[in-house]
Amino acid sequence: MTEPAKPAAAGRASMKKELPERFKDYKNVWVVVEIERGRVHPVSWELMGEGRKLADRLGVQLCAVVLGPKAASTKAAVKQTYHYGADVCYICEDAALTDYRNAPYTEILTDLVNKHKPEILLLGATPLGRDLAGSVATTLGTGLTADSTELRIDDDNSLAATRPTFGGTLLCTIYTLNFRPQMATVRPRVFAMPEADTTRAGRMVWESLRMKEEDIVTKILEFVADNTSSEANLAYADIVVAGGMGLQNEANFRHVKRLAQVLGGDYGCSRPVVQKGWLPAERQIGQTGNTIRPRLYIAAGISGAIQHRVGVEGADLIVAINTDPDAKIFEFAHLGVVADALTVLPALSDAFARRLRAPALAS
Repeated sequence: MTEPAKPAAAGRASMKKELPERFKDYKNVWVVVEIERGRVHPVSWELMGEGRKLADRLGVQLCAVVLGPKAASTKAAVKQTYHYGADVCYICEDAALTDYRNAPYTEILTDLVNKHKPEILLLGATPLGRDLAGSVATTLGTGLTADSTELRIDDDNSLAATRPTFGGTLLCTIYTLNFRPQMATVRPRVFAMPEADTTRAGRMVWESLRMKEEDIVTKILEFVADNTSSEANLAYADIVVAGGMGLQNEANFRHVKRLAQVLGGDYGCSRPVVQKGWLPAERQIGQTGNTIRPRLYIAAGISGAIQHRVGVEGADLIVAINTDPDAKIFEFAHLGVVADALTVLPALSDAFARRLRAPALAS
């Protein structure tokens, strides 16, 4: 991967003021563990793995934050935080935290930050995480880098959070130099899932929610599952086949779908395809769509813009098919085929169908 341009140290130093005295004792890396209806979102463990690296680089502790009701699922989540690298877990169990509501979650997380003073605070860029992160950052008066694709500790121990900008045409690195905590959200599958070490344990810190149920304006009346979306599960598919504008029209996506079916994978597309209305938004791959980490990714007729690149570069093997030998996707693909995808895709489908001894599907 070609790294985005980094600000020169001298230029950054000219921007940086002396960190205010009230922030100088902030330390440790925190990850908010997202629990919804008793299940931990996998992005939480992905963030724990990356948070462990940041904490080790800084020589500090990695801390998890678990918020929820008094339930077996909450206790199980606490135990798992240590398995994925936490040294300390801050826990608040309260009936008011049974389902996510902005007010009580913002209240308790803000209180925890003000009391225990983390230097870095990470959340998943999920609907829940985005809502909570924005509220907490605003309440604390600190910076927030949304939808980060890379996190690293710079030479002066500042958090450098990289994300696409200008519609995905550029990558920029953002610093929160004079405020704490340094906050960032990261989308699912941007980072690899770490290996769990079930022998690990750590310290527990219990806290209480000051807000009472009668003080919370919003009430949960009913939970209605979203059954309107497609069956796409691109983020966790082992094999993904995707098409771009090089396929010329909507009808030609049958070749993408067929190859994905033969391989036992899922299918997707680039952003312009969704904008054309050829496939639904749930099928979009890239920074503004799904971030994926499959074992095999086949990109057919996709140019390889930055916003697409950051959504797929975690794949173990990227195979690009494009008629343009100068297409940007060839800069980061592991294997490249300069050919017409409308010829290559059916040929691959037939070849794999024979090899796998599966009946070739009618095109």
